[in-house]
Amino acid sequence: MQIDKATLHKIANLARLEITPEEEAPLLQSLENVLSWMEHLNELDTDNVAPLTHISSEINVMREDVVGDHLPREQGLYNAPSQDGTYFRVPKVIE
Repeated sequence: MQIDKATLHKIANLARLEITPEEEAPLLQSLENVLSWMEHLNELDTDNVAPLTHISSEINVMREDVVGDHLPREQGLYNAPSQDGTYFRVPKVIE
């Protein structure tokens, strides 16, 4: 599959990337290589392959929530860029 410069710039715009003219040729070649590889994958027979829901068969191991030693407030706030002695101070998000 061929990718033209207009398509490359549309993809870059959607990804919020700025592409210089020097980067166009290598990126076009790279995208064509990826699409060519995907075309090869499309040729494989995957009818008897079950879809994956997880990349591995490992299961999360949960632990009990146990109260233990905690970080003292003064130590937790020590490196905070803004704090009032009790809480972290952050910019207002909702108006």
